[in-house]
Amino acid sequence: MTRQLLLAAAAASVLAVPAPAAAPPFQTDAPVAYMKDLSSGAVLYAKDADRRMPPASMAKMMTVYVAFDLIKKGELKLDQMITVRPETWRQWHGPQAGSTMFLSPGEQVSVQNLLHGIVTLSGNDACVVLAEGIAGTEPAFVALMNQRAKELGLANSNFGTSNGWPDNGATYVTAHDLGELAARTIQDFPDLYKAFYSQKEFTWGKTMGNGSAITQQNRDPLLGRVSGADGLKTGHTEEAGYGFTGSAEQNGRRLVMVVAGLTSSNQRIEQSVAFMDWGFRAWKAVPLVAKGKKVQDAEVQLGDVRSVGLVAPRDLAVTVPAGAAGNMKVTVVYNGPIKAPIKAGQHIADLVVQTGDTPPQMMPLVADKAVEEAGFFDRIAAGFRWLFGLA
Repeated sequence: MTRQLLLAAAAASVLAVPAPAAAPPFQTDAPVAYMKDLSSGAVLYAKDADRRMPPASMAKMMTVYVAFDLIKKGELKLDQMITVRPETWRQWHGPQAGSTMFLSPGEQVSVQNLLHGIVTLSGNDACVVLAEGIAGTEPAFVALMNQRAKELGLANSNFGTSNGWPDNGATYVTAHDLGELAARTIQDFPDLYKAFYSQKEFTWGKTMGNGSAITQQNRDPLLGRVSGADGLKTGHTEEAGYGFTGSAEQNGRRLVMVVAGLTSSNQRIEQSVAFMDWGFRAWKAVPLVAKGKKVQDAEVQLGDVRSVGLVAPRDLAVTVPAGAAGNMKVTVVYNGPIKAPIKAGQHIADLVVQTGDTPPQMMPLVADKAVEEAGFFDRIAAGFRWLFGLA
């Protein structure tokens, strides 16, 4: 059964922090917008965030996620070289092919440089070359993209290409799914994210005339405009308009934002900066539970002990409007009793915080120790306790 338990008085006094009466207002020209505070899990803003839409080059975040995942598993090396097939070059060079890394036919390029070409330059050619180098063909790589998307819970997303090129609707996402993909990229691969997603420019290829090196700027509208900005990806096609999925971190708070359907690059810059500034200025994080602190105990079923402590896996904070005052309701929620075996650090419960009229904020609680299954005689004893109401 589902347990919803108000915290004990001793713990509740620790969690007595200000809470808002209402969420601060925000207006944006973007038809689609979404913002989440990763520090607390709070959704700060959602405007048509579950509408399916073409992502344009924001789809490349999924390509990069797949590559990062393979690198982390040791199945792909940053210094691994991939050859640019002439057929791929012919398809993805020239003005008709959109953003390009300016690869050359037959050229050998490292995975590392291809990732820079995708993340910083938004190279459509780099995406396909990397896809073919990893999976043999782009369709085979796209199958990996959709498999990972399903594993990540991106229920309203599908990918038909590695680069987000218009494909008659086969590729679609939602702002909510893009936000989750960005969050998982940052959380699952922090070192790779830092190494690739905040580069302001990248140099690759040479001009046709005098052979000068070609340096292109990152189109990220937040870089250099918002403190702590470090990613992620812009997108633009006639069909999708101008979009952006971005992230920034200030004073330990990390926000992820999505805007889509804008009408120009300048509007994308203006709206993205205003949106992220609002997220940091109109809201604040209030400490809730320190990392490793036990919130309460949970009953264990058929374990070698009868209860397990629920602790914070990281410093937990609640996001509230700046200047807000009041109280909040804090609840521990889990399906209990929790069945053994349980691993130390296993996510087995959630801390749910309700603040005014804002959506509930849910944060994980984990087991403070390992719990093994009970032995034969302990199981018999547990059965008797349950039978006679002593459990």
